[in-house]
Parts: sequence; structure tokens; C-alpha cells
Amino acid sequence: MKKIITTPQAPAPIGPYNQAILSGNTLYTSGQIAIHPETGELVLDDIKTETTQVMNNLKAVLAAADMTFENVIKSTIFLSDMKNFSLVNEVYGTYFNDDTAPARETVAVAALPKFVNVEISVIAVK
Repeated sequence: MKKIITTPQAPAPIGPYNQAILSGNTLYTSGQIAIHPETGELVLDDIKTETTQVMNNLKAVLAAADMTFENVIKSTIFLSDMKNFSLVNEVYGTYFNDDTAPARETVAVAALPKFVNVEISVIAVK
């Protein structure tokens, strides 16, 4: 059985999907982009600020499911430009303990929703 996870602390979906689905003890988040949840505006000042907003959105979705980044077992990062890899990685790394960091892939794509630079999704387990 699946449970819809939603929080006003993360941006509302911009399409026919939910912020996250909890199935048993496993949480599957939708990809998050740098939309500020209170204003609905994109946060695109620079790639580090953008990535921070994405990670904070994910943090809010995890919290709505009573989880933290410690529960994350897998993440996927989509980048519109692989030249941003090291800067995104620098910010992303501050949210995880190196000893327990999740499995991950980073993929370059032609474009992302709203033409942002980074989108990240995670899978977490209680």
C-alpha cells in the first residue's frame, strides 16, 4: 500500500505527481528543483545556491515522512551541464556523512523542467 507524502515546506508539484510516495518503509521522492516553497519562485542566483535550495526541498520532504538524509540509500542527480558537477557535489556533500553516504549516479541531460541547472531525487528507508 502506498501513502502520499506532502508538505508545504517543499514546492507543490508542477504536474501530475506527488512530492513523495511511502511504500512500506521505503520513500521515493520526486525530483526536486530550486523552487522556493514560500514564494514559488526559482532560486537561480548561482549553482551552489540553486543546489542548496534543491537539497533543502528534499530535506523538507524527508522530514514530512519522519526521515532525514541519514535514511537516504540512493540518490540521482540530473545536471544540465556537467561543468557544474564539482560545485553541485560540494553542496550535496554537506548534507551527508561520508561514512554513510548513499549510492548515487549523476547524469547530464539536455534540459530540465523550467530550464533549471540541477534536479535531485532520493530513495530513503526507515
